[in-house]
Amino acid sequence: MLNNWLKTTLLMAAIVALFGAVGMLLGGATGMLIALLLGGAMNLWAYWNSDKMVLRMYNAQEVGPEDAPEFYNIVAELARRASLPCPKVYLIDEAQPNAFATGRSPEHAAVAATTGILRMLSARELRGVMAHELAHVKNRDILTSTISATVAGAIAALAQFGFLFGGDRERPNFIVQLVIMILAPLAATLIQMAISRAREFGADRGGAEISGDPEALAAALRKIEAYARGTPLETADLHPETAQMMIINPLSGGDMAGLFRTHPATEQRVARLLELARRGG
Repeated sequence: MLNNWLKTTLLMAAIVALFGAVGMLLGGATGMLIALLLGGAMNLWAYWNSDKMVLRMYNAQEVGPEDAPEFYNIVAELARRASLPCPKVYLIDEAQPNAFATGRSPEHAAVAATTGILRMLSARELRGVMAHELAHVKNRDILTSTISATVAGAIAALAQFGFLFGGDRERPNFIVQLVIMILAPLAATLIQMAISRAREFGADRGGAEISGDPEALAAALRKIEAYARGTPLETADLHPETAQMMIINPLSGGDMAGLFRTHPATEQRVARLLELARRGG
């Protein structure tokens, strides 16, 4: 838990420092002050609202036991097994099978799944997937991952800041052009630094412990991987910085898929889960 708080603090500090440095470069002392204020405001907003932003981005709809009884009851039962407060439960009307957890703490958490994953998986496999997401909640991964998903937006705002201080629209200076040129890889780098692939292995193991059924999650991962590759998720392709929140990489392909890939290979995850099952763990 302390490690995740440290990651989050360092990430937020890095955003403020980045804003300040570019502000100084483009606008001197005044530019640095404005940029620092903007970076601090962005951090405060992200801490309290980034989960809501991501859920809105995917047009996720909250459901209760009356709307999606099987799905909701699976989450509620697993939350009890994990000694967690029951998170808010959301559905995303998308064909691609996928799921994620978000929120700033176990007391303010939400889990979301696509309608595609509900149609494709058996109840046992869905239980394995949601146990994985609740392991993220229990491990307090969700704050870091959710704030990381706002980093690209913060850096895009920095580009607009650059235009304010770096010349006019007809003749932007070299510094502004350089800032804009490095935005996408810089966003990806910050996310890669904040989100370790080992996090997914930890959530797989934690999910297996919560559900007591590592083979169910292994089977689910195989199915999701096979179907997700051929089923685009438009929101994820438009906002690849959110891909690291999903249980399986949702990006359809191309350079951005590799740039923002923060998931370990599914084959490795399945092998570890089956070894865990073999050992009876």
